[in-house]
Amino acid sequence: MPKTLYLANHYGFSTQQKDRLLPEIVTALTSLGIEVWEPFARNNQIDFSKQGWAYDVGQADFRDVRESDGIFAVVNGCPPDEGVMIELGMAIALGKPTFLFRDDFRRCTDSETYPLNLMLFTGLPRSGWEDYLYTSIEDIARSDKAIVKWLRESP
Repeated sequence: MPKTLYLANHYGFSTQQKDRLLPEIVTALTSLGIEVWEPFARNNQIDFSKQGWAYDVGQADFRDVRESDGIFAVVNGCPPDEGVMIELGMAIALGKPTFLFRDDFRRCTDSETYPLNLMLFTGLPRSGWEDYLYTSIEDIARSDKAIVKWLRESP
């Protein structure tokens, strides 16, 4: 049974990003044998014309974060998308393996160590956290990075 990764991202709000950027990340992850749980695709079953749809989406996303094996969070922006940050926080609180993707060169932090708010890195090891940060789509398949190691070490 393949490992599942919840793909926390904001790309579904933009047609161009959903059509051009999202598929590359999904393809890179699935090529490693990972089952990707992409929230915009998984929420297609929710009827957005019914009152209460927003609550249903939030609950569906929380369920998927809880039931996935880990999270791959797109953390572009200064600051990154607030929904992605909440999903990442839930995953960290649940003890899920967390992997971050940021190909945005801007720094948004007061820390000399981390390129983003230090709280985003609390789900990563103190030493070697850089292996969990992906700065290009090509990095995803690198054998010296954390996802490939996680897949090898997992039963």
